[in-house]
Amino acid sequence: MNTMTTAVAVVGILSTAVIYGTDLFCALIVRPAAGGAADSSIADLIGRIHEYGDRRLPVPGVVSIIAAALAIALSDGTLARIAAATALVALLAWLAIYVRISAPINKRLRAAAADHTVPADTKELQQRWDGVIWLRTALQAIALVGLLAVIVTN
Repeated sequence: MNTMTTAVAVVGILSTAVIYGTDLFCALIVRPAAGGAADSSIADLIGRIHEYGDRRLPVPGVVSIIAAALAIALSDGTLARIAAATALVALLAWLAIYVRISAPINKRLRAAAADHTVPADTKELQQRWDGVIWLRTALQAIALVGLLAVIVTN
């Protein structure tokens, strides 16, 4: 067993779990709650949530990507490398969805909250954001399983 690979995988698991838990909470709780909320509530509260999330969550996100890449490089076995590569691909796919869809919406809602305004398309913005949250959650789950498999197969 490669101790360094195991340590890197554990760090990756912990950092991935932060994002997975956040996305799962959003999918299970925030998505349906926002669906029944007034536009002004969505613009204000969800905008403020994104203000904090977008500032604090990049650290575990970046750490998880680095950990998955390091696990590929450090793993002794083929199965462990495949598992780490699967995790890395899932994390990079998650990042692509976040950058392309979620981040621009977050930015608009953050600006609305800061300016105390309500965009005319608030519901549409939230629905578009909600439309990818289950996919984001699934990609984080795949990454978690991949990183766990690194430990099991290394």
